[in-house]
Amino acid sequence: MIDIYTAIRNDHDQHRKLLAQIADTSGDSAERQEAWRIFYHDVKSHAAAEEETFYSKLISKTWGQDSARHSVHEHQQLDDIMEELNEMDMSSSGWLNRFKTLRHDYEHHIDEEEGEVFSRAKEVISKDDIKGYGERFLKRKAEERSLIDAKREDSLED
Repeated sequence: MIDIYTAIRNDHDQHRKLLAQIADTSGDSAERQEAWRIFYHDVKSHAAAEEETFYSKLISKTWGQDSARHSVHEHQQLDDIMEELNEMDMSSSGWLNRFKTLRHDYEHHIDEEEGEVFSRAKEVISKDDIKGYGERFLKRKAEERSLIDAKREDSLED
């Protein structure tokens, strides 16, 4: 059984690889489009599942509330940048500049999460109390993947 920290870290490792792969592409190429599509969908489902499983558990503990709120706020900021990128021409210099911002901000976020947030979580949530959350996270992530397009449509209507 995978623990929550390993499940999240595995996703982060994949996201780092995808960010590097996207950075190594150019223009509106099929390679860039595919890497972006995979990254976009995986990060969206990852963030939602993380908030609903891991962060909901962390926020239930007084000492974890600030860390959880900060990370959820960063998720929203990253989501906004990803949506901007979806609307931009991938071959433009503006897209590449905005992508560089996303990459920097996301890598900072996951480094902070794997360091400070995980450390805080391990202090305030016992192993027994969070047992099974890795599997719960993976299940929720799979469910979220099927909701991405519908959520995006709803968001665009707002």
